[in-house]
Amino acid sequence: MNELTIHLNELTTHLPSIITAYSILIGAALSPGPAVMMLIGFATTQGRTSALIASAGIAIGSVCINLLTLIGVGLILTKITWAMTALQLLGASYLLYLAYGAFKKVINPPAITASQTTVSSLSRCFSYGFLLQISNPKAIAFWLAITSVGAVEGAGISLTLLYIFGAFLISFICHGAWALLMSGSTIRQFYNKFRCGVEACLGGFFIFSAIKLALF
Repeated sequence: MNELTIHLNELTTHLPSIITAYSILIGAALSPGPAVMMLIGFATTQGRTSALIASAGIAIGSVCINLLTLIGVGLILTKITWAMTALQLLGASYLLYLAYGAFKKVINPPAITASQTTVSSLSRCFSYGFLLQISNPKAIAFWLAITSVGAVEGAGISLTLLYIFGAFLISFICHGAWALLMSGSTIRQFYNKFRCGVEACLGGFFIFSAIKLALF
């Protein structure tokens, strides 16, 4: 039996559980939540590029959590009360920071212009997405649930890496779809007309999410 046949047999064995895990991930990535709300903010105020960069940050954050759960660190964290509490407070604080940014725009609405984003601001967009993802203990619990499906349990390094890359693509494509949708000219015109109301809703959602996360 050659190496290619071995890899194909391994893929066939794990394919049903991988499809199940990916289906869960697609549903979660497409569902509106703090990450999607943040992308709406970037897409409507800074444009498509910034929102896509933030989507990449979210996807990389997901990969990091995925790796942690695969090697067992995520499960260990859930057993350490103080660590999870600290992570909850960190995540809640970050959401409150995003709420502050949204309400600041209500008081001093930004002008809607063609996006001319600098490298440093793109770095911040990436950091915002990444930090939002890794500071959310619910993301760890979510990935633990996916890992419990046993998608690549007992698989070799090649299939495991392929699985992780696939998870990254799913997260980036799903969140990127939100970024593309919300950065369209019609949506941005709507935001320009009702910007204060939109930012107020975003700020309120972030505060609600922060309270919910702190009490998780």
